[in-house]
Amino acid sequence: MLHTLRFSNFFSFAEETEVSFVLDARSNGAESSFSSTATDRRLSKLLAVVGANGAGKTNVIKALDFVCWFVTKSFFMESGHSLAVKPHAFEASGASRFELEFEAHGKLYRYTLVLNKERVLLESLRLKTSRLFSTLFSREWDAETGKESIKQPNFGLPQKQAEKVKPLTSLISMAEQFGVETAHAIVEVLGRRHSNVGAIGRQAFQAPDVLGAAKFFADSETHRLRMVDLLNQWDFGLKDVRLETLRTMSEGKEEEVLVPFGIHSDGEREVKFPMFAESSGTQAAFVLLADLLPILAEGGTVIFDELESDLHPLMLEPILNLFISQKTNPHNAQLIFTCHSVEILNLLKKGQIMLVEKNERCRSEAWRLSDMEGVRADDNFYAKYMAGAYGAVPML
Repeated sequence: MLHTLRFSNFFSFAEETEVSFVLDARSNGAESSFSSTATDRRLSKLLAVVGANGAGKTNVIKALDFVCWFVTKSFFMESGHSLAVKPHAFEASGASRFELEFEAHGKLYRYTLVLNKERVLLESLRLKTSRLFSTLFSREWDAETGKESIKQPNFGLPQKQAEKVKPLTSLISMAEQFGVETAHAIVEVLGRRHSNVGAIGRQAFQAPDVLGAAKFFADSETHRLRMVDLLNQWDFGLKDVRLETLRTMSEGKEEEVLVPFGIHSDGEREVKFPMFAESSGTQAAFVLLADLLPILAEGGTVIFDELESDLHPLMLEPILNLFISQKTNPHNAQLIFTCHSVEILNLLKKGQIMLVEKNERCRSEAWRLSDMEGVRADDNFYAKYMAGAYGAVPML
């Protein structure tokens, strides 16, 4: 489970910014939150990031996605490739800093990372053992000597292997390849995520995603039936979605392609249309459910830019309800998302709303609504936001 990310000097953010799922002590046991197994905190299942165009919303969730990717997958990055990290254009320092608190299998960890485009400058992992955190490992680059110091009081990776870690690889990602138990537990938890953000921002769904979703549902009848039920509830006019294997020619070779078909009925007759002939909203929902349902079933994190894209704004509430309900989200999966449909503010608690705006010095700033003075839990967040009471609105 994710607790808090702090980062600085990352794309449009220069100063330290905090992204937190931790709710304050006054939060009640609402269904949209749950109790941490490692601490006495309550954690939110939802976090919405709201602000004007160009404010830096995508960079907030991109920072979280990057850290999770770096910890779990950086070992597999090919030599010579660069990371999707850029410091703020107006800052002298070329180093970006991240600190992530998360829990895995009932233990609370604190991970720190400082890096530039050439290498990791600092990386450490600590485990909360009492009121304090104990160091499992630390690595630090000494620019003067050109050497890296790696200490592992309680991690378990053979030192000779640790010293071979590549400049732009996480020691956790490397250790997982050598069977280090702690690394495996962390990679398992942080690796259970879906994200639609990449180095250049949101990755909109395309035709191959529809075919990929079809393959996913073909491999899981349980998820396919759940998808059909939800699309029917969401009033897409679909009675069923069937998957058929068609033969097609590609570069002179015959290939088999699994194609989804929407089944429509007027009560007496049925007709079928290829999913590609359905509306973009129906296709988007079909692909979205292929991404969400496995995370909801197993637990993990969804990081989604422009959740309402290609969907009617009223679709957002039933999507959020999938995460809120213990029945559809038994393992407390978490969703962090950006959104322009600000009506959603009245569906959330004040600790679940993060506002982002860019100041006159071209630096993004972000804060949670619960951190502002005078904001009441029973306020009409949508009305006050639209009136400019909270900031983070377009200046037109």
